[in-house]
Amino acid sequence: MRTFRHTLKEQTILYIFVAVLFLVGVIFGALMVNALSLEQQQDLGRYLQNFFLTVDQSETGTVAADSFWNIAGLHLKWVGLIWFLGLSVIGLPGILILDFLKGVLVGFAVGYLVGQFSWKGLLFALVTVAPPNLIIIPVLIVSSVSAIAFSLHVIKNRVMMHNRVNVVRPFASYVGLTLVMCLIMLGISSFETWVTPAMMRWVTPTLLQTAGLPGM
Repeated sequence: MRTFRHTLKEQTILYIFVAVLFLVGVIFGALMVNALSLEQQQDLGRYLQNFFLTVDQSETGTVAADSFWNIAGLHLKWVGLIWFLGLSVIGLPGILILDFLKGVLVGFAVGYLVGQFSWKGLLFALVTVAPPNLIIIPVLIVSSVSAIAFSLHVIKNRVMMHNRVNVVRPFASYVGLTLVMCLIMLGISSFETWVTPAMMRWVTPTLLQTAGLPGM
């Protein structure tokens, strides 16, 4: 317990830095919505209308297994890429780019839905985008901080100080934490596969009734 507290205290600055970087990405993504051209808004509007129709007409349990592995694969690839970048040491900037990019994606999705569908878009974001990301985002932040901390440990002890410090224990901790994050991602993938579609079907009828779809 003491070791955990000590590690958490040492990594507090990293957690703050990564969280702020993610928030900057969210703001940037939301602002990107205003930069869309009319043609791009129309294309997105048509895509969303088709998506809402598909969700509204779909049946519970259809191709659920395929959907689960597609969603899980995406999440696991994201965590795995962060892990690999941390392991390679030179990929440290890539971890920060991924965190910023994740923030941009979330900010753009929520910003576009709210901008085009007002409170109905906000409702859709709250029941579909927000619930899984309440877990996904902390998992990615923890994974990123762990990767950055491992990279900094290697740089400090093996590169700069030329010490033959045993990295087996830090590496084992790094791998163990990543595996835990992957298990959590599998759990949230189950939620997105079987719970989120039902929540979508509850909200999409109100969006289909909205007369303000771009280009319609």
